[in-house]
Amino acid sequence: MNYIVGLIGSILGWLMYYCYRILPNYFISIIFFTFATKIVLLPVSLWVQRNSIKMVKMQPEMNLIKAKYYGNGEKISEEQYELYKKEHYQPLADLIPLALQLILLMGVIDVINHPARHIFRGKSGVLDTMLGSLDLSSVPAEVGGISYLIPLIAAFSAWFMCFIQNKINVLQAEQGRLNQLGTMILSIGLSLYLGFFVKTGVGIYWIFSNLFSVVQLYFLNMVMNPKHYIDYEALAKSREELKAASVFQSQHKKKLFEKDPYRKKERADYKRFFKDYEMQLVFYSEKNGFYKYFQNIIETLLEQSDVIIHYITSDPQDKVFEMESERFKPYYIGENKLIVLMMKMEADIVVMTTPDLESFHIKRSLVRKDNEYIYVPHDVNSPNLTFRKEALDHFDTIFSSGWLCTEEIRKREELYNLPQKKIIPWGSSVIDNMIRSCNAMDKKEKQKTNSLKNILIAPSWQKDNILSTCIEELLNRLQGYGYHIIIRPHPQFVRHEQERLDALREKFCIDARSNMDLQTDFSSNRTVYEADVLITDWSSIAFEYSFATLKPSLFINTPMKVMNEDYAELGITPIDIELRNQIGKSIDMDQLVLLPEVVEELLSDNAFSKEALAEIREKYIYHIGHSGEVGAAYIMERLAYYQKKHEEEEEY
Repeated sequence: MNYIVGLIGSILGWLMYYCYRILPNYFISIIFFTFATKIVLLPVSLWVQRNSIKMVKMQPEMNLIKAKYYGNGEKISEEQYELYKKEHYQPLADLIPLALQLILLMGVIDVINHPARHIFRGKSGVLDTMLGSLDLSSVPAEVGGISYLIPLIAAFSAWFMCFIQNKINVLQAEQGRLNQLGTMILSIGLSLYLGFFVKTGVGIYWIFSNLFSVVQLYFLNMVMNPKHYIDYEALAKSREELKAASVFQSQHKKKLFEKDPYRKKERADYKRFFKDYEMQLVFYSEKNGFYKYFQNIIETLLEQSDVIIHYITSDPQDKVFEMESERFKPYYIGENKLIVLMMKMEADIVVMTTPDLESFHIKRSLVRKDNEYIYVPHDVNSPNLTFRKEALDHFDTIFSSGWLCTEEIRKREELYNLPQKKIIPWGSSVIDNMIRSCNAMDKKEKQKTNSLKNILIAPSWQKDNILSTCIEELLNRLQGYGYHIIIRPHPQFVRHEQERLDALREKFCIDARSNMDLQTDFSSNRTVYEADVLITDWSSIAFEYSFATLKPSLFINTPMKVMNEDYAELGITPIDIELRNQIGKSIDMDQLVLLPEVVEELLSDNAFSKEALAEIREKYIYHIGHSGEVGAAYIMERLAYYQKKHEEEEEY
């Protein structure tokens, strides 16, 4: 560290040396030196100004994103990240001036502490360090007197700089009052410290650095006027929308808090959870409906073992509470209490479908280091493509859906020199259950009410999905070919885009047509099983549909949602891409004119027969129909291991 400070001091010492040669007065040369540093760093300041303008230019759209997804931090982060990429904005750029100031400050302190060394460079001479009765080489906290003016003037200059920045700095003016106040307090505090406890010459540098920053700010706004780039009217309007969303959510949360019937239940369940010190196995579910990912494993464990299953859910209305028994114990733990609960976890095995362990609010146990965390996937999609890069790195064991998933995990471990996880060839509970439901469906129920071929349109809930981009053209292309068309939006789309669905219903007179239906009731999968062809974008429903019903899927190539931009580094084609033209066909959005022709090909070509799709299913998915037994067998084996380990520890 001393070497780095000395190096910076030597570089700045040369600048100070020439400043003193031009103006041989120590006080004036410090001021000139301060001005020179601002000139040298002007290109950086211009770049930061340009980046700040980008940020404020994006602010209306960012405010609208926050208003639309208010309270959903993960979705807001995703949308903001996409916006940053689109606008080529660098979020960390605004930290550069602060970093440079601190680097400069270290060098300046070295220069002022050793003025003779830097100014005379070994030659004889006398340095005029006096400004009247003020000694620029003294420390105010040690000598007192008139030198106390330096920290006071430094603090005033910091306040003045922050005051001007809050008024005219393109980015800081848009910050909240609390952020502005925090920055001001920090600047004033730093200025007081520099004024009191370092040499007076450093205080002089800091005072004029603050004052020159004000001048520089006015100059930057003249050269690059924000008013020429920023729509302040749109900015004000977006602020109002965000404020309205904030007020609505605050009132909504207040009402929920006042009338929340689940607070007592959460407290009671939290205490009850920690009363069981013999706990071995815990499942965690984010919300109602996630039980289906564990269902086969849990049912097999209950049938073939005597293990007690502890099931945590963050949804107080989860249907699992109806299943409570002596061996199946559900607990409601909201996300806030969940953070602490997970850190205090003592169970031998924790099974989750939630990725990003350790990356966000869910952490591994702090009280125990040898418990095993098992990840169970929702679907058969590629974890390398559809998850964040490190999403599975902190799990001990992965239940893999198929060989491509296994290869991706192993390749990532090799590429990044990660410790090897246990990978269990598992399969998919969702697909197994859909196969069972499809096969068990009553024959009479399977009979269609008409002879038309059923086309099911089931898009994803990602940005630029079918319903957001090309649904009207798609419906226009399919009409008139004797199909019964069923539109089944994602539940989140129904929740957030009701107006768009109403407009679609009205435009195509869906309620009045016998060959078109808009389905928003998801209590039954009957339409999924009865469909002859599924049309989707990048939704995982295609694999579930085609592998359960052994019928083809048609993929519309909307923009692909990529959570890991480096997915190609593994050199493995993700299953999401690999199977698009094996279990069906994919077409680009500018090829929708070919839609009827492609649908007919899917309905008639033997390449998409039940036998052909069954072959593909067996090739890509592990243990079709037996994922529950495989998962339960592994867990029972591990529980036996932990039981033996505990017994040995007690004996020892």
